[in-house]
This record gives sequence, C-alpha cells and structure tokens, in this order.
Amino acid sequence: MSSEELQYVLALQHISNLGDTTAKKLIGHFGSTKNIFQQKKSDLLKLTGIGTSRVRDFHNASHLKAAEEELRFIEENKVKVLYFRDADYPEKLKHCIDGPVLLFQRGNIDLNNQKIISVVGTRKITQSGIAFCEQFIEDLSVLNPVIVSGFAYGVDITAQKSAVANNLQTIGCLAHGLNQIYPKVHQKYVASIEENGGFFTDFWSSDDFDRNNFLKRNRIIAGLSEATVVIESAEKGGSLVTADIANSYNREVFAVPGRPTDKLSKGCNNLIKSQNAHLLSSAADLVYMLNWQPEKEAKAIQKQLFIELEDEEKKVFEFLTKEGKAQLDSIALNCNFPSFKTAGILINMELKGVVRPLPGKLFELI
Repeated sequence: MSSEELQYVLALQHISNLGDTTAKKLIGHFGSTKNIFQQKKSDLLKLTGIGTSRVRDFHNASHLKAAEEELRFIEENKVKVLYFRDADYPEKLKHCIDGPVLLFQRGNIDLNNQKIISVVGTRKITQSGIAFCEQFIEDLSVLNPVIVSGFAYGVDITAQKSAVANNLQTIGCLAHGLNQIYPKVHQKYVASIEENGGFFTDFWSSDDFDRNNFLKRNRIIAGLSEATVVIESAEKGGSLVTADIANSYNREVFAVPGRPTDKLSKGCNNLIKSQNAHLLSSAADLVYMLNWQPEKEAKAIQKQLFIELEDEEKKVFEFLTKEGKAQLDSIALNCNFPSFKTAGILINMELKGVVRPLPGKLFELI
C-alpha cells in the first residue's frame, strides 16, 4: 500500500463513530479510501448505515492532518502495517466482520503456522493457575503452536512467558498504541517476545489510554486464533468477554474447571455449565477437540508427553496405536495380561483420558 493510500485509510479511521464494519463497507463500495473522500455527501448517504452526522464530518480537514501525523510515526518507527485486504493480513481475522481495517505490528510475527490459540484469564492468577498454564503450554510445545494473549498481568503474561520458555512464537495484543507499553513493569519482557513473535494493535500512537480499549482489543485476541482458552476467571471479567467474542466468531472455546467455592473458577465453571466452552483438563483435550493429530506416530508422541503411563498401560497404549481399536479379550491376549487385569488397566487409562470404550467391548485411543 502506498503512503498516500495509507494516509487516507488512517483518515477514514479518524472519523468519529465510524467502526471497522462500516469502514469496510465503504471501501468495498467505492473501491479505495481515496475515492471515499472524493464522493459527494449525497452519494455517501445512499449507502445504508452511514448516517447524516457521519457524512457531515467526512470532509473535515482535521482527519487527513491527523492521519499525516500518525503516518509520520509509522514511518519513523518502522511500524509494519497490515491492511485487511493484504495477503499477509492474518487469515483468521479476515473472517471477522469487525476485524480491524489496519493492524499495526512490531516484532517478528509469522502466521504461516495455522495452529494458533489464545490463552486468557484473570489478572490475579493463583499458583495453581500458573502451574496449569505452564504445564499446558509445555505439553503443547511439541506441536509448535502460536500463543496469543493480551500482555496483561496474570494469565496473559504467564502464557506468553511460558511460550518464550518453550521456544514458541507468541503475540501480545495491546490495548494502546505502539508508542507505549502497559503495564510498564512488563517492559522487561518486550525484547524476548519480539524475538519470538511480537505485538499487534489497532490503536494509534495518539490514542488516549482508556479501560474500554481492553474490551475492543479482545476481538483481536479472539479473532486471530483457532480457539480461546480461559484458565482462571471470576464470575465477571474481560476474559469472559473474549470467550463470548470467540463464540460469536464460531471459534472453539475451552475453560479450565475449578472448585465451585473458588472465586477465580466461577467464570470458567459457568462457561462449561452453559455449554459455552469445552472442559479443559489437559493439553490432550485441546489437541483432540481441534484434531491436531495428523498421524498415529505423532499421536503416540503427543499422548506420552501429556500423560504419564505405567509400564502396563504403555504396553496397552502401544498395541492400540498399531491396531486403532480392539476388543478387551484381544488386548488381553496380545499384551499377555489376564482379562480381569486388562479391564482394570483400561479403566485407569480411561480415567486418564487416554482411551474410551466403544460398543461391543471395543476400546480405542482418544
């Protein structure tokens, strides 16, 4: 995109109360943003949803002036700009009706890997939540996913630090422009995250910092990924908004359950209870639900990483990996175990989420 065209796109963004959905409609109708600003007010009004007040503001010179200043910031700081019609604009975000017209990027983000998940949750993460998050991402690392979050306190920064520790790409979606970092204490993580991914935002450097920005930012977190994972959340919170947005985009949502009496489990438990999220007890649950197991060999490697099996269970596991599914008696015969003992082994493996029973006394790996 040329500097001139980018300036017009920025000018379009600067118009008050003109959201991304309407902006895309205008661009689609008139072909380019420059063409939009050259239209008569009467022609603009013909387009459904524009409104008289917006049209009256279109030809205000302040929009192009503000766009010129932001363009200067972009060029001076070598900010990468992704336009929603560009080939390198995030593919999954293209399918979100309210996805940003422009996305500003810092770092070394590469979204050719389509295994992308968002991990969100409370800012007041517990030690149990930290342990789960770290183990979850370590277990997923064999599949090399991209970890997206909001770079905030708690679950967000735990997930992103864990991604870096496991040499995974991670993306922080910011609720402000690229001229600042919030919270300031997280400045120390910026370099490592940019080396292993980077940052996205649709806010300008001139935008005021506002709490409402976090809610707007959440649509990018949900839109970038194949699935959103909520690790801990109170009954109300921003991570639940992200989960709602992900559901509206027809993306998968997962929540980690907790005790009914735990304040920071109420949000997750409610998501599961209302069937707005899948129950997530381990990385294996997500891998299975997203069908991230392309072949049996990979499946065997992944499952062994996720769950510790006893020696006898490993023997059954190896047999079912080769056979796909088998009857209890066949498993007992081939593994050289008595039938009653095999039944006990299979029950334990079922409780661990490794196998599941099928009609006709058949068993298969999950």
